[in-house]
Order: sequence, then C-alpha cells, then structure tokens
Amino acid sequence: MRTGGIKSAPERVARHVRDVPRSGIRDFFEIVATRHDIISLGIGEPDFDTPWHVREAIVAALERGGAICHYTSNLGLLRLRRLLAAYVEQTFGLAYQPETEILVTVGVSEGMDLAMRALLNPGEAVLYHEPSFVAYAPLITFAGGTPVRIPTTAADGFKLTAGGLEAAYTPQCKALLLNYPNNPTGAVLDPAELAAIAEFVRARDLLVISDEIYAELSYDAPHTSIASLPGLRERTIFLHGFSKAWAMTGLRMGYACGPADIIDAMMKIHQYSMMSAPTPSQEAACEALMRAEEDIGHMRAEYQRRRNFVVAACAELGLPCVRPAGAFYAFPQIGQLGISSHDFAYRLIEEESVAVVPGPAFGPSGEGYVRCAYATAMEELKEAFARIGRFVKRLG
Repeated sequence: MRTGGIKSAPERVARHVRDVPRSGIRDFFEIVATRHDIISLGIGEPDFDTPWHVREAIVAALERGGAICHYTSNLGLLRLRRLLAAYVEQTFGLAYQPETEILVTVGVSEGMDLAMRALLNPGEAVLYHEPSFVAYAPLITFAGGTPVRIPTTAADGFKLTAGGLEAAYTPQCKALLLNYPNNPTGAVLDPAELAAIAEFVRARDLLVISDEIYAELSYDAPHTSIASLPGLRERTIFLHGFSKAWAMTGLRMGYACGPADIIDAMMKIHQYSMMSAPTPSQEAACEALMRAEEDIGHMRAEYQRRRNFVVAACAELGLPCVRPAGAFYAFPQIGQLGISSHDFAYRLIEEESVAVVPGPAFGPSGEGYVRCAYATAMEELKEAFARIGRFVKRLG
C-alpha cells in the first residue's frame, strides 16, 4: 500500500483517458503550424468570416451592456430557443418545445459529450459508422461506454446500411451515432437509406444521436433528418449548430433537441460543468437565425463550386473519389499509388507544401485515403491540386 511520495505518471492519469490516443488531426497540425508556406486543405473550418451583421450584433449588444454581460438560463436564452424551435421546424420538419426540449451548448462537441454522459451506463455500447469525426469514439469511452465501429467503404459510397448495423450489433448496444452529411467523406443518406436504418433502430429499440452540423451544406438534394422519420423523434437527440454553415466556429455555438427527459439529463451535466453557453455567442445566434438563408445560401453555392472543381481535379489525377454530396470534404483514394496515407500526407507537406489529413485519423477504415477540405479559396485550391498533381506524377 502506498504511504507517501508522488504517483508515477501512468498512475496519475485515469486509465480510460490515458489509453485514448491524441487526435490524429491535431498531432498532424502541430507540424503544419510550424510552417508558413503551406496551402492547407486540412482544417475543417470555413474560410469565410462570420457574417457582418452577426458580428455587428455582438458589438452593439456589448456596448449596451446589461444582460449580455451575465449568465443566461442553463438551457440558454429563451428567445434563442424559440428562434431555434421555429428554424428547426421550418428547415427539418421537427417540432420541439423551446422550454423543455432544446438545450443551447458550447458547440456541437459539448452537445455530443453531454449526450454520451447522459445516456450511457458503464459498459453500454454505441454503434457508429467509420470513417468518422475523430471525437466520436473517445467521447463514448470518456462516458464509460464501449465504441462499436461499423466500417463503410467507397464501394457503398461510405453509407451506413442496415446490413452493416446488423453485423455489428450486440445486446450491449444502447445507441447509434450518425453523422450525415459526413465528415470526412461528404457522404449523405437519402430518405430510403435512412428509412432502412430507422427500421433497424426501432426493431432493436435503440436511441439515436444524430450529428447534423453540416445539414445546410447539402448540394444535390435537401437534407433529411432521421428524427423526422416515423417513430424516431422520441428516440433521437438531434445535434446541430452554427460553426459550419454560418462560419461561426470561434463563437462555439451549438444546440441539442430531443425528448424532455433526455434534454433535462443533459442540462443537469451542463449545469454543473459549464453553467451556460457564452451570452454574446447566444446573441449572435439569434441574429444569425433572423437572416439564415441569406447568410448560408452564397456560402453553400461557393462550396458547391469548389466541390465540383475538386472532384474533377481528383479524376484528372487518377485519384478515385466518391462525389461528396454534402459538407466540405473530399476523401480521395491514394492507396493504389503504393504509399500509405501517413506517408502521402507527410511527404506532400515536405515536397509540395500542401496539407491534407491522413485517412486513418478518422479510423482504421480510412487507410488508403486522405481528406481534402475545400473550405479554402478557389485560387488556392487550384494551386494546391497543381502541386498534388506534380507529387502524384513523381509517385507514379
């Protein structure tokens, strides 16, 4: 029995935290941050500034002082929750009570963390499809749960299927985590594909955590939320926010909609850990919702133009790429070049000063691919793919 002294490094950190690897994206960008000559297709952040009228609303509110300098309700400003309820109903066909079924969070990342901690008992499992955003499996683990990954492939358009769910399911599974439009592949599920998943969810009595942060950035058809399908609203936590479509990443503004009992449980954790989302950011979100389509429309059109360029450029270079139907990522295949994703990405930085993210940062099924974010100006995209072309030619 230890009677004194300082614990060794492994003993000082909780095992379930210690054993989770650092983010593959962040480790990679520690290297990128040391260079100033790089064209980055790596970070999933809009290159647009937050809309002018949103910035001005924050400035004006701060100058007035008063409520903006203080806490809000733990659930968030009621005015914002009412605006969110109206927006979600109009945009996604989902009706939620602003007083009890909507929680304003510090980005979707906090909403995801709250959902996991509110739902999971130790040892319960969460199904999720892969390649996936880097935070999903760690957040499940941090909440005491067991991540159960379901690989998707380019042959299936990186789309989750009921068959994939059936193969991965165990009786310990309590919830399914969905992310469509998808990061890193840009894949989107159509209503029929969602319906097949919904049928499986109902049959297995699963809960759903649906990260729909890229919903407005759907290019080929309007977005459909799984929560809008029969029998799914009462078993789904709908997560959304302002970072991507409104270019408000720095304001850290997200929200969760769902059944009142689950939202109340999430609020309880939020109450003790965060108190409330930043009041200036909540004011900004109110302003953003007043002119939503005006702000989003021109950015979506520009992303679509860039998407078309990137898909054509990949084809010209002989890099197979599933056409992304949403978000602002392409996921071209590079494994056929006889090089690992890691080596491709690191050599591309060293030899051509272009940054992409190695596919395995998004899980083992990402090997053989790299993620290219087209959230950067068209002229830089053109130059980046000219450099990638030179690099690929040398590999050949």
